[in-house]
Amino acid sequence: MPIPYKDIGEEKLHRMIDIFYSHVAEDARINHLFPDDLAETAYKQKLFQTQFLGGPNLYNEKYGHPMLKARHVPFRITPEARDAWLENMAKAMDEVGLEEELKTFIMARYTLTANHMVNSID
Repeated sequence: MPIPYKDIGEEKLHRMIDIFYSHVAEDARINHLFPDDLAETAYKQKLFQTQFLGGPNLYNEKYGHPMLKARHVPFRITPEARDAWLENMAKAMDEVGLEEELKTFIMARYTLTANHMVNSID
């Protein structure tokens, strides 16, 4: 099984997350789910993605188990919001130049997780 974090590296991953949140900030389908200042959110996402993609367990060390489903319960996450998240992340991956095979592998993992986060149909 590939370890995406090794292929991406910290610098490119952090740039990808920053680009992702620049798209999220402009996307009315999803930006209402995030705070106006995305700095802390991006920081936490960088720690989480490092871990999620096979790097060091930075998120766990600082914040404990991610408990993704529980952390997302307070937010109405619709299929539209899920799709917006995935589309914005795909754009960010393209913008940092991830190879197609790596992007496909990561998007499959993101899609499974994003489907699990949906908690509202409207």
